[in-house]
Amino acid sequence: MNAHSETPETEALILDHTALVGHIVRETMTRVPSHVDRDDLTSAGLLALVQAARAFDADRGVPFNRYAATRIRGAIVDELRSIDWASRSVRRRSRELDATRSRLATLLGRPATQAEVADAAGLSVAEVVGNDDDIARAQVLSLHASEDDSIGETLVGNAPDPQRSLEHRERLTYLTEAIAELPERLRLVVEQYFLNERPMAEIAATLGVTESRISQLRAEAMVLLRDALNHELDPDLLTPHSRPDGCAAKRRDAYFAAVAARHTAGLRGCAVEIAEESVTISA
Repeated sequence: MNAHSETPETEALILDHTALVGHIVRETMTRVPSHVDRDDLTSAGLLALVQAARAFDADRGVPFNRYAATRIRGAIVDELRSIDWASRSVRRRSRELDATRSRLATLLGRPATQAEVADAAGLSVAEVVGNDDDIARAQVLSLHASEDDSIGETLVGNAPDPQRSLEHRERLTYLTEAIAELPERLRLVVEQYFLNERPMAEIAATLGVTESRISQLRAEAMVLLRDALNHELDPDLLTPHSRPDGCAAKRRDAYFAAVAARHTAGLRGCAVEIAEESVTISA
């Protein structure tokens, strides 16, 4: 960009609102895995700010800070979607930890603690918790990003591929339904930690348990959510239960059935609404 090509008004808008980019980037960094590069998000945000300043039309009655914030958030969401939210090494270690948890659950007859998983995997508890954090944030980040989906559609030249957009929305729908069908305590942990962004210490105090227990509940919830999405959308990726006739396997199957039933009910409700709208229009 050649700075001298900007009008004085455009330059003033850019300079006066540069701090807005920093604010939105800082807000976003609290929601994403630790390996996401802050500078990449800042660059995307600054470019969006420049584009917003060039395209801004005061006659439309929309304040520039609101217009620019919309463009900046949309650009940052696009940047996040263009990268792998969890690196290959993080995902590989996550698969190894999942296998360790499954093996320990079979041996112990109960979910393993973080300390037991760490000991079996030859890692520190901090490393196990850190890996869980990165994977969990990567999996749930799309829930936050979905709030800005309509923003992305308004940006010039950023129209998503229809098929990918449909698949993305379907996955988000299933994820939302899967969260709603989690056992109450697991659902509360997911909603409070990821959606309300409360620290684990606060959630632990609310439930009257330790932070370690909250971390364990969060890990259990993420495994259930992943398996529920795979069950409905990618059956080949679903890991068979180690004891298919056991109580744990039956509870998991019941959970899958509840998610499927909620999804079917939602589709039925949409069909009824569409039919009612059609009747109203024809009348």
